[in-house]
Amino acid sequence: MNSNSDEAFEKFKEYDFADAKPVSAVPILARLQAEQGGKTRITMRVDNSVLSSFKARAEMAGASYQTMMNEALRQFIEGKQLADVVRETIRQELHAA
Repeated sequence: MNSNSDEAFEKFKEYDFADAKPVSAVPILARLQAEQGGKTRITMRVDNSVLSSFKARAEMAGASYQTMMNEALRQFIEGKQLADVVRETIRQELHAA
């Protein structure tokens, strides 16, 4: 486990999870996760260039490429255009200044 990939690393670094089962192997936990999680794991094929672009942008921003892809999909279904996102960002920056 890497401290950069998990915020709870420091809290749980002394525990041994070698024999831990995945949530999917414990029916009650799987059901709880589905009810409470708010996200669903999927398998999806995307162009290599799309994935590498998101990974590069995420690395530059110090963020997760999966989170960035999720946000891009959310903006698409909300009908946001790039111009809308730029306007919103400029407004936020002007208001903060």
